[in-house]
Amino acid sequence: MATKIRLQRHGRKNYAFYPIVIADSRAPRDGRFIERIGSYNPNTNPATITLNFERALYWINAGAQPTDTVHSILSNEGVLLMKHLQGGVKKGAFDEAEAQRRFDAWKAAKQAKVDKMKASMADKKAINAKERLEAEQAKNKAKAEAVAKKKAEIAAANAEAALAAAAEAAEATEAPAAE
Repeated sequence: MATKIRLQRHGRKNYAFYPIVIADSRAPRDGRFIERIGSYNPNTNPATITLNFERALYWINAGAQPTDTVHSILSNEGVLLMKHLQGGVKKGAFDEAEAQRRFDAWKAAKQAKVDKMKASMADKKAINAKERLEAEQAKNKAKAEAVAKKKAEIAAANAEAALAAAAEAAEATEAPAAE
């Protein structure tokens, strides 16, 4: 029986998440499976991956063939690297402790890279928020100045109208007195 490590589709439209399963290669995508070894959620940034490392390594060593997407997930999680290192141990290139040391060094470097990426994304988000706030404040200041200028023009026009009305009233009172 040929086994595959594949993704099953779950979730609603435009918001899918995928359990990672071991299934017979003849079974349909969302059909029967042998074992669920993890999940993949591409809706988060960065994508969330939960994986039972030992079971994934067991099935890879047992000959299960991953699909392309699952292959990249297993590679990113280090399952394929561990399989490669175990091959080196079997051939006698180095011992188990050296293989574990190399894997731990790789995992630490990968985690540092992910943490750096998350920090830079958070910094970019904060910078963008600050820029948006400054732009909004400048826009509000410009609008307030325009409103103040318009109010000043209206007040000046009202003052001129009041002066003109006062002058007309004064002329009107002077004209009958002169007659």
